[in-house]
Amino acid sequence: MLTRKQLELLDFIQKRMDHDGVPPSFDEMKEALDLRSKSGIHRLVTALEERGFIRRLAHRARAIEIVKLPESMERSRAPAPAFTPRVIEGDRTALPAGAMPVASFQAGDVQAVELPVIGRIAAGAPIEAISDVSQHIAVPGSMLSGRGQHYALEVKGDSMIEAGINDGDIVVIREQSTAENGDIVVALIDGQDATLKRFRRKGNMIALEAANPAYETRVLPDHAVKVQGRLVGLIRSY
Repeated sequence: MLTRKQLELLDFIQKRMDHDGVPPSFDEMKEALDLRSKSGIHRLVTALEERGFIRRLAHRARAIEIVKLPESMERSRAPAPAFTPRVIEGDRTALPAGAMPVASFQAGDVQAVELPVIGRIAAGAPIEAISDVSQHIAVPGSMLSGRGQHYALEVKGDSMIEAGINDGDIVVIREQSTAENGDIVVALIDGQDATLKRFRRKGNMIALEAANPAYETRVLPDHAVKVQGRLVGLIRSY
């Protein structure tokens, strides 16, 4: 028998995984359940794990797997559309210009598209903006979100680790100049420094939020921040 809060959390995790393919962060769980601290979320997650409803995978950020659902949730749950994971684990294959894309992906749809890797993006303190193509990488076509140009960046730093983005990962970015609150974006600060952060607009100010409590949120005038793209995929090598 689950408590009301445990059911709320399990339902929130399930809906996020159906929609996005990845579980929410502890901060997102805390906000959704209107709790004051993440310690309450830790207790709820532990309780769900002990009762066999979820499984936590060691040494991986945001690694929660739903094992089963209560009968009440199973009955009310609408059939979820087929989901192709946007986090691809496999070989990261750099390609010379003009070469055919070849890569090993653990996903159902492996129709590959070659994207330029235009350098490193800071998930930490901002670094000087980079626009030179350093290599090319093959990614599944299913990872690309909608129309428009896409490119890839190598992540440097750990400020987005609770969003499942680790140092050395490759992020796939759709080029765009606007963002919704909560989007993870490539932001250019004062025309010089580029960073990967979660976007929040607060009046005429922009908050660039880290997903690591060791880093502070940066709040800047909106004229100082230029959105250059939105995160649509992630490739991780081991």
